[in-house]
Amino acid sequence: MKILHTEASKGWGGQEIRTLDEAEGLRARGHDVQLAAPLEATIFEAAKRRAIPVHTIALDRRRLRSLLALRALIREFEPDVVVSHSSSDSWLVAAATRFLSPRPAIVRLRHISGAVAQGPLNRWLYGRVPARVVTTGVAINNMLIERLSLDPAHVVAIPTGIDLDRFKPGDRSAAREALGLPVEAKLIGIVATLRSWKGHRFLVAAMTDPKLAGARLVLVGDGPQEPALRAQIAELGLGERVTLAGRQEDVRPWLRALNVFVLPSTANEGLPQALMQAMACELPVVTTAAGAIPELVRGGENGLVVPSESPAALAEAVARLLDDRVLAGRLAAAGRREVEQKHTKAAMLDAMEDVFRAAIAKQSRA
Repeated sequence: MKILHTEASKGWGGQEIRTLDEAEGLRARGHDVQLAAPLEATIFEAAKRRAIPVHTIALDRRRLRSLLALRALIREFEPDVVVSHSSSDSWLVAAATRFLSPRPAIVRLRHISGAVAQGPLNRWLYGRVPARVVTTGVAINNMLIERLSLDPAHVVAIPTGIDLDRFKPGDRSAAREALGLPVEAKLIGIVATLRSWKGHRFLVAAMTDPKLAGARLVLVGDGPQEPALRAQIAELGLGERVTLAGRQEDVRPWLRALNVFVLPSTANEGLPQALMQAMACELPVVTTAAGAIPELVRGGENGLVVPSESPAALAEAVARLLDDRVLAGRLAAAGRREVEQKHTKAAMLDAMEDVFRAAIAKQSRA
């Protein structure tokens, strides 16, 4: 198949990583997969590093030249499927392909669980334009079906898959030594873009709880909340106990260095990649019930689930895992099994191939 992904987002996070992982995986299976993105978008250079063909298009739906450039690229490449990921490029794809003949099949991905606006425009954009809508979790399916009155058969959940050959348990001491982290410390960590809804501030606040007095915190990632988090860390006097590692191209050693992984999200989550990566590395996890997370983590079975926006609950759960090695080991092993059984990269690629073939077949009948 010839597949064109469009991504207007200039940021970096699970959405962009999923897009590249999928493109890379399908190219390895023999498909011709290319990407259109703004030159200044982080995904643009990341795609080049992975040898994924990428085309420079602003993808600004307010500009006619974005529409014309995308239309010209589609005419030149002649993809079987166009896959849009963000709002702006989805509108442009809808307009650019409206009167094309032959018209490629359109697939819309919805990565986050934030509610879409109700109304006829979004019902058209999600219901009429794409042959299929793919989400990263059933909770997102349900939101779209409810708010836009979509046919349930039109929407399919395909969580991001994890490469278990890359994300697997490793030597904790060796990872800490390589990263310059204290070998004997109790290390709590999170890998996530520093966005407000990821809940970092509640985890930082939890570090002041006496239950975590001997622990250290590692924040891996960058993003718009970095200045606020640095100010909070300084205000709480946690400077010597919190490491801001910034964005890391390879997060595996950081995960392997931890005792406990925490994702205290408050909203918008699909099935978070970092949470699955931590589980694949056989880390015990603490998280919330935000978005589609309950489809992955079941409290007391393969992780601990706490109320969102509660530093006290976070501190209690993390301290419990740090103090009870048997519990931590049981949950960590169950987390690894969860990913092995349901969330592999191969399973994601198989499912996406099926969706693309079904979308092409549907478009050929239109």
